[in-house]
Amino acid sequence: MTPEPSDSKRLAILKGASRMFLAHGYRNVSMEKIAQAAPVSKATLYKYFDSKNALLAAVISELCESLLQTMTELSVEANNVESNLTQIATSAIDLIFTEDALAIHRLLIAESPDFPELGQLFYQSGPQAALTQMENYFQRLNDTGRFNIANPAFAADSFFSMLKGDLHLRCLLSKTLRPSAEEKKRLVENVIAFYLRGMLKTGQ
Repeated sequence: MTPEPSDSKRLAILKGASRMFLAHGYRNVSMEKIAQAAPVSKATLYKYFDSKNALLAAVISELCESLLQTMTELSVEANNVESNLTQIATSAIDLIFTEDALAIHRLLIAESPDFPELGQLFYQSGPQAALTQMENYFQRLNDTGRFNIANPAFAADSFFSMLKGDLHLRCLLSKTLRPSAEEKKRLVENVIAFYLRGMLKTGQ
């Protein structure tokens, strides 16, 4: 489907903003420079985004869209749990180890001391949204009566933490280290197997 003109402009703005943020940092990029990079007029830019913070939040949300959409579409059928977790894990791994996701993470860590609101903006736009959806999924599993997950919030947090592990930190510290497709597949399989044994308890 061909995007509507307004959607095309919004996407162009997000792509331009992402390029500028990653190339020059947050503090060194003005809304005028983003408009030039899109390219759109400043009036058009402000029609979609009223501040640089709002634009950065949208860039992060766009990056996370595939993962959040995957989680929104999950069912709670008992025989789909392993398949669902595998879909979520695969989508999460594909997101957090992309070059752009790692670069934005590094950018926000570097900028947060001078712009502390950026850390909260990043958390709310990406990780918190994913954690909330994951927690809701586990609660829905409990509501079926077939599972007894004692603490859905902790279960959600531990799930994503295991997927990141030490590898994510090493990738953040190196601009060349990124897992291969086979390494990501193996990571997902190991996390799901461990998680199903240790966290998901069937109801009584």
